[in-house]
Amino acid sequence: MESPELNPQVAHTARVYDYWLGGHDNYEADRRAGARSEQVHPHVRVTARQNRNFMLRAAEFCAEQGIRQFLDIGTGIPTEPNLHQAVQRIDPTARVVYVDNDPMVLAHALMTGTPQGRTTYVHADVRQPDSILTAPELLATLDPTLPTALSLIAVMHFVEDEHSPYDIVDHLLSALAPGSYLVMTHATPDFGPEMAEVERIYHESGMPGQIRTRAEFARFFTNLEWVPPALTTPHNWRPTIAPPAKMDSQVQFYAGVARKV
Repeated sequence: MESPELNPQVAHTARVYDYWLGGHDNYEADRRAGARSEQVHPHVRVTARQNRNFMLRAAEFCAEQGIRQFLDIGTGIPTEPNLHQAVQRIDPTARVVYVDNDPMVLAHALMTGTPQGRTTYVHADVRQPDSILTAPELLATLDPTLPTALSLIAVMHFVEDEHSPYDIVDHLLSALAPGSYLVMTHATPDFGPEMAEVERIYHESGMPGQIRTRAEFARFFTNLEWVPPALTTPHNWRPTIAPPAKMDSQVQFYAGVARKV
């Protein structure tokens, strides 16, 4: 695989997210965009943590339902525990394909899973779903006849309408077997003005972004069967500890898990 060019002068969503999670794989441009976002949305680090916690709970849920294949698009820079660690604790034979378009994520792609399972990485952009679905790494890892959990955590709000986000998700789901799951979170303006300000800062920093309303988020799940509690917020999806009521205004995200029938 040819190594893509890394530009440390331009912020990248994966590295900004790494900064919010307390990681060290980021550059000055990423830290600057992340810090500016914190100025207008002081709870943005809470948002990042709650998204990650939801991802782990949802992945574990899918594994408990018998899912043994996972496609995680927009995986970001690895932060333990990673998705493959969570699901391979439940079944060591689980297979995970990570996808991201950030060269720094590629540099961390040497993650290893359990001997019985398999973990691999595809360098691709969610806006080009065929480049994901036809990637040799994916074809060698996932069985198209078996259900797969498609994980889109905090990624589709970086796909603006001009790139047909709903068609992208539909195309990805159409390639998956019945019984597959869609696991997704998305930034929203519905809980306060802060997230719209973060979107503005992203644009000014050279990153795409389009936050969406509840109805717009729900559209991604058309023709799928909701898993209770259906459309909710990341911290309210099957939490291990009941979150405080004020957390909706802090997180400002929607979340959901649904099954392809």
